[in-house]
Amino acid sequence: MGSRVSREEFEWVYTDEPHTARRKEILAKYPEIKSLMKPDPNLIWIIAVMLLVQLASFYLVKDLDWKWVIFWSYVFGSCINHSMTLAIHEISHNFPFGHHKAMWNRWFGIFANLSLGVPYSVSFKRYHMDHHRYLGADGIDVDIPTDFEGWFFCTAFRKLIWVILQPLFYAFRPLFINPKPVTYLEIINTVIQITFDIIIYYVFGVKSLVYMLAATLLGLGLHPISGHFIAEHYMFLKGHETYSYYGPLNLLTFNVGYHNEHHDFPNVPGKNLPLVRKIAAEYYDDLPHYNSWIKVLYDFVTDDTISPYSRIKRPPKGKEVLE
Repeated sequence: MGSRVSREEFEWVYTDEPHTARRKEILAKYPEIKSLMKPDPNLIWIIAVMLLVQLASFYLVKDLDWKWVIFWSYVFGSCINHSMTLAIHEISHNFPFGHHKAMWNRWFGIFANLSLGVPYSVSFKRYHMDHHRYLGADGIDVDIPTDFEGWFFCTAFRKLIWVILQPLFYAFRPLFINPKPVTYLEIINTVIQITFDIIIYYVFGVKSLVYMLAATLLGLGLHPISGHFIAEHYMFLKGHETYSYYGPLNLLTFNVGYHNEHHDFPNVPGKNLPLVRKIAAEYYDDLPHYNSWIKVLYDFVTDDTISPYSRIKRPPKGKEVLE
């Protein structure tokens, strides 16, 4: 399966990412996979129910002691909010309403964003498309940590802090690596989100507002579901850039764990990714994969051969068309 990686700098490669070539090969052999490239309207009601559940939890925590507000924000609210970020991931690929109703998806993303407390959906869409088109491209793919992150977070304790603070790094890293002009949709996303937060404060009180924000911060930090941040592209084995996860948390994350399958076929909604693996099993079964995101987090923190440097980088070709 390959050798362990020990690096004090990023792994630079000058070849194309593997997903485009594998996609062409698989489609030539299994053209029926094209039938899986279609919208998933079930996402509409699933996401609506998730938001309603989180609204109900705002009501239920409003009179609790602070220790229970934080407890339930980590145990319950964090799962909903992290799952909602992955629902927004599905929306960014236009899966709820299809590509022919792109703006419907943008507005629905702003709606899904409400439970997070911070504006996220519109900006995520812009940067995530770059991640797919230019995987690992230096100065473009903001999923790649900065040189400072790789240099500083190099011990077990510092890596633990880095994992805890992941949501902050994901929020601010784009401003340093690939800043983009603010769009009117991002302004709308921000205004609607702040308005919603103010309404939550006045209707339910400060504890519900803190619960919402803490659920996002804690859920995207040191949390079992957050193992996917590291599992997806951190190079635990030399030469392997993308890894899938086939464990039970896929049920809460719209199958984002099927990450090789997702990058091979970004037009296939999450619910159909297990079918991609089933149809083209010989292409996926022998690839390194995970069955536990918790173990991924543990190994990342404790293994001194793994760090934020454990990523593949590519020099940009100069022909990129960015979002």
